[in-house]
Amino acid sequence: MARWLGWMWYHRNYLIIVITPIVLLLLPIFSPTPEAKCGYAIILMALYWCTECMPLAVTALLPIVLFPMMGIMKAGAVCVEYLKDSNMLFIGGLLVAIAVEHWNLHKRIALRVLLLVGVRPALLMMGFMSVSSFLSMWISNTATTAMMLPIAQAVLQQLSATEAQADERELEAAAEDNHAFELETKQTKQEVTGEKPQVIKTQPDNYGPQHEWSAESLQEVRRKAREQKYELLTKGMSLSVCYSASIGGTATLTGTTPNLILKGQVDKIFPNNGDVINFASWFGFAFPNMVIMLIFSWLWLQFMFLGFNIKKSFGCGVNNERDKEAYAVMRGEYMKLGGITFAESAVLTIFSLLVVLWFTREPGFMDGWATVLFNKEGQYVTDGTVAILMSMLFFAIPSQLPRFGGYGSDGEGKTVKSPPALLNWQVVHERMPWNIILLLGGGFALAAGSEESGLSQWLGESLAPLKSIPAFAISLLLCLLVATFTECSSNTATTTLFLPILASMATAIGLHPLYVMLPCTIAASLAFMLPVATPPNAIAFAFGKLKVIDMVKAGFMLNIIGILTINVGINTWGYAMFNMHTFPEWANITHSKP
Repeated sequence: MARWLGWMWYHRNYLIIVITPIVLLLLPIFSPTPEAKCGYAIILMALYWCTECMPLAVTALLPIVLFPMMGIMKAGAVCVEYLKDSNMLFIGGLLVAIAVEHWNLHKRIALRVLLLVGVRPALLMMGFMSVSSFLSMWISNTATTAMMLPIAQAVLQQLSATEAQADERELEAAAEDNHAFELETKQTKQEVTGEKPQVIKTQPDNYGPQHEWSAESLQEVRRKAREQKYELLTKGMSLSVCYSASIGGTATLTGTTPNLILKGQVDKIFPNNGDVINFASWFGFAFPNMVIMLIFSWLWLQFMFLGFNIKKSFGCGVNNERDKEAYAVMRGEYMKLGGITFAESAVLTIFSLLVVLWFTREPGFMDGWATVLFNKEGQYVTDGTVAILMSMLFFAIPSQLPRFGGYGSDGEGKTVKSPPALLNWQVVHERMPWNIILLLGGGFALAAGSEESGLSQWLGESLAPLKSIPAFAISLLLCLLVATFTECSSNTATTTLFLPILASMATAIGLHPLYVMLPCTIAASLAFMLPVATPPNAIAFAFGKLKVIDMVKAGFMLNIIGILTINVGINTWGYAMFNMHTFPEWANITHSKP
């Protein structure tokens, strides 16, 4: 029996792929309506996504097969959904991120900031969290975590090594004077055992010659205490990096995939929304939320792994040799990068210009440059247009200033007569996550199928009784549901499945769609409790000597912090930004028929 169960477990993916669609066929057989047929496709894809029995991107292609065969949509109409404006925005944003990574600009920014904050534990954690969150706003959370963790590990190893050397020097100096050594051993043992000074004074015989600690035993006690201290510090620093990378990704529209899924779904389901979700409007809501979440996360991790000893954590009035040596390690890493190159300057310039153009395209409080020049009669120029335009410059600008005399030699010793561009397609091909583009398209196809089949309308009518529940309670409960679901499923799949349902529910009960869609989208990025929840968590788990229980204890509270922060934001500045007090006119039309 055990052998049979083991065989089934090892072959579970194949069993799920075959058995699941056969079992679910009962739904369209007993209820042969378009709604039931579309429901069959959505449930099947949800189960495939949750179990990951097939690659997520392959599962995302199922609508191309199922919708035409079930008479829900024509194949041509389904295929069109796989390359929308949101996909172009995603591609453009990733090309910028690839250029930043390719020329190591992100490492230069990270080390520069860390040199400014110093190496004291609390300040170091604050520095790593700030840098990780900032970088993940523009490049992938996974790349940010993978880059920052080795730097954190190197700094902590140096801090531990210098502290060990300092302990040895102190013991050698103390051994020269027996009286000084005796005082040192008493004081150290008192710190280790936690006994109060009064106890030592009233019972001096306990530490008499018969029980006097040797230099070796004292060194061993200090070594164990130091190892325990840096084990906690390593865990805290590793978690701070991966958590802040996930939090930082929520701040910009291109920071993480769920944000783009929201924009794509809103544009698809509510085509006349007037570009309500763009780079500037998203940043205006999500960036303050990210900052608040980051501060509370830092306080919680500080409490869990470092404590609140202000003098030790912040180093008030203290500047010792250990800090200087650890600081020298970071400075050495920074010096290895050399002076800033023309390629780095060019990438930084393009990146900065892109951000400025995004912010000023449609700022909201005034007409942007796109409105004045191109969008007087409709949304001709979008954030995707700008992203593609600027990213194309990476293939048109040389990585070195033009000059006579060649540009060095290649790997084969031949003289390079023309400088390569800032990016080439080989680099892009290796680093571009093409699977995410298919995932985005699969989500848009699901939304279109739900609308065409009438499933969205049926779901909306079924959820109409929720109108009696206060809006803030609906938002809070849905965020809890999404945050729980995303722990065991990818955030991309979670948002793809939930957002069309949330849109239908909101329109059915007369609630502003963004009131539930926006917080739930951010909640999908709050996967803090399990190593398998996100790639940053998995990387930190491997680096930081973490146990699952460490991540669960730290992540559970961060999930609560994140959900509360998001809901405070949507009921305060978000409420005013998006006019949540009224049901928008554009939400009355749920789909534009071809």
